[in-house]
Amino acid sequence: MKHATRWSLFAFALAGLLLIGACGKKPVPPRAQPAPPPPAPTAALTANPNAIQKNESTTLTWETTNAADVSIDGIGPVNTSGSRQVSPAESTTYRLVARGAVATQEATARVTVTAAPAPPPAPMTSLTEEQMFNQSVHDIFFDYDKYDVRADQLATLQGNAQFLSQHPAMRITIEGHCDERGSTEFNLALGDSRANSVRGALVQAGIAADRVRTISYGKEKPACTEHSEACWQQNRRGHFVYQK
Repeated sequence: MKHATRWSLFAFALAGLLLIGACGKKPVPPRAQPAPPPPAPTAALTANPNAIQKNESTTLTWETTNAADVSIDGIGPVNTSGSRQVSPAESTTYRLVARGAVATQEATARVTVTAAPAPPPAPMTSLTEEQMFNQSVHDIFFDYDKYDVRADQLATLQGNAQFLSQHPAMRITIEGHCDERGSTEFNLALGDSRANSVRGALVQAGIAADRVRTISYGKEKPACTEHSEACWQQNRRGHFVYQK
């Protein structure tokens, strides 16, 4: 009986020691978990329209997330989201860069620029035969008291003949004119000689004689009324008139 009591006391004492040891230990805190990395930025960039003609505009639109700094090549820093109208002079690829805390994201948009179409040709104005005549046929000028065609007037005369050849149905009158010097009778005769001199040169160039009539006005219808050699030179002429 005594032996059993001793073992009971020993077991009781051992349990007490174990209980005291367990109460004296501090609990171990759980190990801290590392913070998750910040999310990477996202970026999108579009151009609408993405094909334009030169001197036209297009709109760039972009959207980013988790970005602290955003820029577009050729534009510079921009808001994290937005739009901007641009007018590139040539085809351009716009590049957006979105920078986050630990990463960078890029996006691009291509804008194709084509040359503007050539303007349509101006509508051709339909000139009347008389208008073409007035634009293409020019007077022949003479020296004082002369009625022979001067050498420097031959090119003009040839151009007149060429135009008349291209319009075979056209009929004309050549007026002979003089400056104010000399009598009325003398200048009428001189004007007649000048008109016929021009007519003869046209006939020689191949213009039918029955298409060309002549008349002399002498000094009665001056083109210029000043009393100077420069003015008189304008009046000594064979003047071409379209016949309707």
